[in-house]
Amino acid sequence: MFYNTGIATYVWIIDNDKRPERRGVVQLIDGTGFSHKMRKSLGSKRKELGTDDIETIVELYGSLNQSDVSKTFKNDDFGYRTITVERPLRLNWALTPERWATALTAKPLSSLAGRVAPRARIETTTDLGAFTKQLKQALMDADLTLTAAQLKSLLSALSERDDTAPVITNAKGAPEPDPELRDTENVPLGEGIHDYFAREVLPHAPDAWIDESKTRIGYEIPFTRHFYKYVPPRPLEEIDADLERLVREISELLREVEA
Repeated sequence: MFYNTGIATYVWIIDNDKRPERRGVVQLIDGTGFSHKMRKSLGSKRKELGTDDIETIVELYGSLNQSDVSKTFKNDDFGYRTITVERPLRLNWALTPERWATALTAKPLSSLAGRVAPRARIETTTDLGAFTKQLKQALMDADLTLTAAQLKSLLSALSERDDTAPVITNAKGAPEPDPELRDTENVPLGEGIHDYFAREVLPHAPDAWIDESKTRIGYEIPFTRHFYKYVPPRPLEEIDADLERLVREISELLREVEA
């Protein structure tokens, strides 16, 4: 329908005064097979819709019958809710030369570059309270004074994710989410999000939960999926035969060149 483009064309027919049988219904028609070759191509355009093709498509639209090229769906069939799946944050902390060097690359701590690093070494721990106390003492011994924001940034930089560590909680005792483990799932509108979550997520991530404040509703029409027709691959014997034939042809060409 459009010249000099290889992309698919979708024609939308939208009606705000539908007949009763069409209300709440979406009809999809696959018209990719309705065309004929042009006698003279126009650029990359080699096919066009003829009068018969157009009449066939109009008839499919009017009949509203189900077939391989015409299918009807309820509006909600295309709807989904995107849920945000959170996993708890688990960290350990340590003060080592390697982690200290990494911490100094953070912008809030760039002013510490070139200053004498703390001599103390704090071994890996999952106790944030005890680590913070030891870190403050190490900073004091090194004559390093940090603002509250810098200390927070340093604690973050000296941490590493640890699947064996206890869950980090906030002031109210609720688990803190790990941004790196955050994921989303699309749940059909016809299915309860908690039923889906229990079946598809919890068996693989028992500590996960849904942040329902981030749930959003969306719609998608996966046109190709509804009209996909499986085409079995060629038998391996045919592929092997073609490869052998091509190898023989190449070998003959090489012999002619060498001769």
